Amino acid sequence: MRSALLFIALIISLSVFRTGHGNDFEQGRMVSANQAVLPYRERPAVENTLLEERLRTLLPRLMEESGIDMWLVIAREYAEDPVYFSLVPQPTFAARRTTMLIFSRGADGFEMLSVNRYPLGEPFANGWSGGNLDEQWQALADLIVEKNPQRIGINVSKNWPVADGLTHGLYERLIAALPESMHERLVSAEALAVRWVETRSEAEADLYAHVVSLARQVIAEAFSTRVITPGVTSTDDVAWFIRERFAELQLPIWFQPYVNLQRAGQECNEDTPFCGIAGIIQPGDVLHTDVGICYLKLCTDTQEMAYVPRMSETSVPAGLIAALATGNQWQDDLTDGFMTGQTGNEILANSLKNNARRKVIASTYTHPIGFFGHAPGPTIGMWDNQGDTPVRGDWPLYPMTAYAIEGNVKAPVPEWDGQMVQIKLEQSALFDGESVIYLAGRQTKWHFAR
Repeated sequence: MRSALLFIALIISLSVFRTGHGNDFEQGRMVSANQAVLPYRERPAVENTLLEERLRTLLPRLMEESGIDMWLVIAREYAEDPVYFSLVPQPTFAARRTTMLIFSRGADGFEMLSVNRYPLGEPFANGWSGGNLDEQWQALADLIVEKNPQRIGINVSKNWPVADGLTHGLYERLIAALPESMHERLVSAEALAVRWVETRSEAEADLYAHVVSLARQVIAEAFSTRVITPGVTSTDDVAWFIRERFAELQLPIWFQPYVNLQRAGQECNEDTPFCGIAGIIQPGDVLHTDVGICYLKLCTDTQEMAYVPRMSETSVPAGLIAALATGNQWQDDLTDGFMTGQTGNEILANSLKNNARRKVIASTYTHPIGFFGHAPGPTIGMWDNQGDTPVRGDWPLYPMTAYAIEGNVKAPVPEWDGQMVQIKLEQSALFDGESVIYLAGRQTKWHFAR
């Protein structure tokens, strides 16, 4: 573990790319404002160090937890299983032709094998290579018979897309290749696939702070007079600045950045799902953005708020400061309910009780993050459903899982003649089994665009 962390720290410190703008992060793990961003060539070394640690230390435990003796991940080029790229060394761009990954625990210990025309290399041992497709399927069947697993996990699931990656065609080939006596041993690997994708290793948790801080720094840069000229700059201008800045840093986005504004006189009622419009930014406006990047296989999802001061203003209006504080209180009330074993629906119900007790107008739609921006794990409310979410909301909370603490509050602003402002917040956090840690802090002060 220590060697993996030291290697990652060294490779990042030697990087030649750096972001050019800092921000004061509140709470959480503090990260240098002058962040290193690895060039593409140096990223596989870090990603593969993280992968090998996960495969050797995390996967055997999760297979045992799920009662799976052998996990088959079979994919074809252009139709890769959603978990495929989280399991193979980089650089890998496709499951060339047909790629078969076999993870086996048994008398021979834990083994990672590939049955593939093109050997994957470490950490996978080569179970078979070369030959034609029929020979490949026969080699897979022979290997399974030799290992004689009692429960063979395959990625089929009614409810979880991430665990439903085995196509119908590949399933039919698998059934045809296996002896009929082994068909009844095939079981859904749903729980294993979800647990694999949602769980973070210690090295990933430490690295995650670095990844999240990169997103937060670009937001800070976008919400400044380096980018915004009131009366000239539009919300779309700021959104495209964010996208282009990430492109300059070679940080892939997983959705188009979004920027909107609220201002005095704009309708924002208690029952309005989302308040905010596009347009030219003016003094006195409140700005909101939503951005997400994926770097070193870890994805972020961040929403923050800014205020554009009028010429005479040297600080944010007190009503807006109070509204943001209400948003932070909503975050605390929500995350105080995070306990191992609690379901997403139970955490939501506790948050709703706190909102009612405090008489806060709030909506909670918090979701897991990790290898995907919208990752599997416990759903904690949805913007259009503040009640129970079947299946995904029933999933329990596990240690070492990460979340986008996402939602909004509405509060009246005295300086706006009592008109509502909507504070839309989203920050990436890790649940370590005991507490929720904001990976690169959270917004507790307004961005002040001056």
